[in-house]
Amino acid sequence: MNLAPTQTRPGETRGDHKVVASLVPHGARVLDIGSEDGALLDLLVRERQVDGRGIELSQEGVNRSVARGLSVIQGNADTDLADYPDQAFDVVIMSQTLQATYAPREVMSELLRIGEQVIVSIPNFAHWRNRMQLLFRGRMPVTKYLPYEWYDTPNIHFCSLRDFVELCRELDAKVEKAVALSARGNKIPVNAPWWVWNIVAEQAVFLLKR
Repeated sequence: MNLAPTQTRPGETRGDHKVVASLVPHGARVLDIGSEDGALLDLLVRERQVDGRGIELSQEGVNRSVARGLSVIQGNADTDLADYPDQAFDVVIMSQTLQATYAPREVMSELLRIGEQVIVSIPNFAHWRNRMQLLFRGRMPVTKYLPYEWYDTPNIHFCSLRDFVELCRELDAKVEKAVALSARGNKIPVNAPWWVWNIVAEQAVFLLKR
């Protein structure tokens, strides 16, 4: 279940999905957690020839993934990852879903346990537009990228890019690569410290290894 909508036209591959795909080795054993309708997993199977599996919370998402010919089961990241053995996959992916889990620290620990590499993409709640809305309106931000009101948002834990990097340090996870993106998934062509990306990026993709 994707919880930070990106701005793409029908049939267009999401920018963050392209970045994720570029980080996945050819032929890798992949688990996609929160696979939604299977768009990312389908891209990985077609372009990276992965041996892919998926977990999706919504039955509708599972049905749409299976209709694509993908191996996706219904499951919950907060409760079902403990069933997987250590290092069961070459790559474990969680795209735009971590902020909706009840226990993101525990979920991250499980991702690092079952995957030799972990790819996580998250929205950046510290983006400058969000800061301006809080500063000048005194209200929780609502943007095109995060269009939910405070009372109906599926996002539970609001996280900045710096927050996520700090969590990785706490879990002894090394950030092998990080890519800052706009809402449309375009790479931000700035080689800058984290505090800059934490202001200008609306989302980011991280490649992690323990």
